[in-house]
Amino acid sequence: MYRTAARLGLNGSVRNLGDAGVEIVVQGLAERVEDFIAALREDAPPLAEVEDFVLKEATPNEGESEFRILPSRGGKGKGAGTIPADTAICDSCLADIYDGSSHYHGYWGTSCVDCGPRYTVIIGLPYDRPLTSMDEFPMCERCLQDYGNPMDRRHHAQTVACSQCGPQLSFRPSDREDPVLEAVRALRQGEIVAIKGIGGCHIACDATNESLLDELRERFDRPTKPFALMAKDVEMVRSFAHVSLEEERWLRSIRRPIVILYQKDPCPLPGAIAPGLPNVAVMLPYTGLHHLLFNHLDIPLVMTSANLPGRPMLIDNGEIQKGLAEVVDRFLLHDRRIVARCDDSLMRVAAGGPRFIRRSRGWAPTPLRLSSGAGQDVMALGAEYSNVISFYHQGNCFPSQFLGDIDDVETFAFLRETVDHLLGVTGLEMPRVIACDLHPDFLTTRLAKELASEGGALFQVQHHHAHIASVLGEQEAERAVGIAVDGFGYGEDGSAWGGEILEADRSGYSRAASLSSMRMPGGDRAARYPARMVAGILFGQAKAEEIVSKHVQFPGGEQERRIVFQQMAAGLNTPLTTSAGRFLDGVSALLGICTKRGYEGEPAMRLEGAAWKGRDLRPALSYRKEGNRRVLDVQALFRDILSSLEAGHRIRDLAMTAQMGIANGLGTLALEEAERRSVEAVALSGGVAYNGAISARIRTIVEEAGLKFWCNEMVPCGDGGVAYGQTVVALARAG
Repeated sequence: MYRTAARLGLNGSVRNLGDAGVEIVVQGLAERVEDFIAALREDAPPLAEVEDFVLKEATPNEGESEFRILPSRGGKGKGAGTIPADTAICDSCLADIYDGSSHYHGYWGTSCVDCGPRYTVIIGLPYDRPLTSMDEFPMCERCLQDYGNPMDRRHHAQTVACSQCGPQLSFRPSDREDPVLEAVRALRQGEIVAIKGIGGCHIACDATNESLLDELRERFDRPTKPFALMAKDVEMVRSFAHVSLEEERWLRSIRRPIVILYQKDPCPLPGAIAPGLPNVAVMLPYTGLHHLLFNHLDIPLVMTSANLPGRPMLIDNGEIQKGLAEVVDRFLLHDRRIVARCDDSLMRVAAGGPRFIRRSRGWAPTPLRLSSGAGQDVMALGAEYSNVISFYHQGNCFPSQFLGDIDDVETFAFLRETVDHLLGVTGLEMPRVIACDLHPDFLTTRLAKELASEGGALFQVQHHHAHIASVLGEQEAERAVGIAVDGFGYGEDGSAWGGEILEADRSGYSRAASLSSMRMPGGDRAARYPARMVAGILFGQAKAEEIVSKHVQFPGGEQERRIVFQQMAAGLNTPLTTSAGRFLDGVSALLGICTKRGYEGEPAMRLEGAAWKGRDLRPALSYRKEGNRRVLDVQALFRDILSSLEAGHRIRDLAMTAQMGIANGLGTLALEEAERRSVEAVALSGGVAYNGAISARIRTIVEEAGLKFWCNEMVPCGDGGVAYGQTVVALARAG
């Protein structure tokens, strides 16, 4: 703004406000002022987002003879407009790193106003250096000169630093020479290295070394979960994966998410990268440190988050060395404090658009505009798995970074820490309106009730209503027929929902249709061992136990199989579910694709992988009534797949048939409901919406019927979008 005002010969001032907005006063020739406003709208800096202008005419100050930058004004208690997110190093800073004449030559932490860490170093607002973890590193004379020069792109860049005054790297256990070169040598020699980054720590190794990958899986106790990769550039990515123009755009974007791509066939990478999947998750370097490493490497690296199973990501140097001592061989660390953990964002392009799986680094906690007539602030605590929380204030919803599964003491502490941090950096008071899931046993539900008991209003939102409401919020819409498909959501009847057709608006819904109910013998154990779902789906059919014995194996052998059927016959610990995820899990086990879940969604994901290039056998679908709702008969679909399996059809065709059966059945039920209710749009959400074949087919069905198809693009389809949906519902109900 200073440079633009100076170029146009305008006088006045600019200052940061405590709400992370800016106050600008300009005076000069009217046409120059108009040019200034146009430049702000059309030629804003890369990280700037102009949400709104409030223009006021004022009496000119005759004594004003220059354009000045005034000290920031605190705004504690007013609430935040925008909290800046962490972004990838810009091309100009990268050029400085490689320019031998630059003051910033070779410095791993180089940044400017257009790039670098933000959210992960901010302690509070206004966003000035004393309120960041960079306050521990006083600037040298040269950095201070650039920081104070309004014509320099490092002017008031709060993370500006160089090799003389900034955070330093160290390589442990030995630190004899350049830490970057030592790390490169270790990686080339087949060692596993922990690398501390912007918002956490990665575990890195040579992605082309299959025996090393097997060793990492054993040490890290991650037998099948896919590893994320980092590649030097798009050209390297294209050596092992297909990259569309849309996918390339996201790979190269300044936000640098991990993007899920399809592997080439044959793929030169070891199968141990993503066992049983045709995909590979890849990101490009996004820090100066990453680029310095790849300046000496011509191989892709595994670059997976260094969070131990079920625990928050490690961020403290001591904790990293202690927690990963049995996992890695070396540590490449820096001494800049990470204020807020922030995992990498993860996305894929499916059904015509980007789909967030994790909305975290690069986006969090950038607010999403949310239209609402309510003036009350809201805090939504999400669900339990893959969780995100959010705060709403004056038209802005602030989703947090990815928090993971909130199911133990450590992850719950991380959630509380995130609540406190977001309140601190936004200047908000604890909202009096609290939203949470309907499940009575979630830790997030218990916290919501505790907070509401202190005088707040509590809104418990049914899980799948929150999914559909998240789409309504994104679309600024009031009503849709929703297809909510996932692994589990607590239903109002106490059963496990997950394949639902809802007629929904922002405040409420009716359950119009669903998949038919299936038994889950052993409850959650049926999700971990999907052979149990085969038994649950077939229970009641003639010779069901004999069929199950023939086609699937139980961990406890025949004795466990007998106990499972006895359990179902007696109705002991055999809850009912309408879950699309559990049905797909059962098909995965039946086809021998995945019989034990090693990570959330694995059986269904591997089924999707097996279905790649498969053909739909198109069995006739059956519908019937359960209570007062119409259901797709998944037992009949399952029996058709079983018959085709015994007839010798290809596994990939059977896998595709299962997916298309679910898509066609739910799509048909949604169209029936839309016609009956005169609704013009169908909204798809929930974790199963990540399945590219299912979401694409549902979209085709809806659009061919002349209706609008909506799916999440701003927040995850999965449970990472639930808090946003809860916020939409709470605002509607609070009035």
